[in-house]
Amino acid sequence: MKFTSRNPEEDVSINLTPLIDVVFLLLIFFMISTTFDTTSQLKIKLPEASQSQSAVSERKINLLIDAKGLFFVNSRELTNNNSATLKAALERSMVDGKLPIVIQADAASPVQSLVTAMDVVGQLGLPQVSIATTRPIE
Repeated sequence: MKFTSRNPEEDVSINLTPLIDVVFLLLIFFMISTTFDTTSQLKIKLPEASQSQSAVSERKINLLIDAKGLFFVNSRELTNNNSATLKAALERSMVDGKLPIVIQADAASPVQSLVTAMDVVGQLGLPQVSIATTRPIE
């Protein structure tokens, strides 16, 4: 039996082309799937709307929220910012059934006050709720 010996001059090499292809595909995958934080680029000024003002009936409940987060129902200030107090004041204002409500919040008012007001309005089941805005100055 005759064994063939390897030629010592022959180089054993690994083909790196498939490895480079895989690394390149992984790089492309991570570049595409990466999300970038763009919150610092968002400049928001509230409240403004470009839509014209819709017709609102004469009889309505005005809920105002000032810059400090205090509630005013039909121009009367509430004693505190609790949702129970706001709910009681809105129920007293709804003598004739379910009136439309207009929420007017200051642009600098805390968001929590607006969320509390909308939550109470939702609990009362008021059918017509609108948020008053101003037109932007052009």
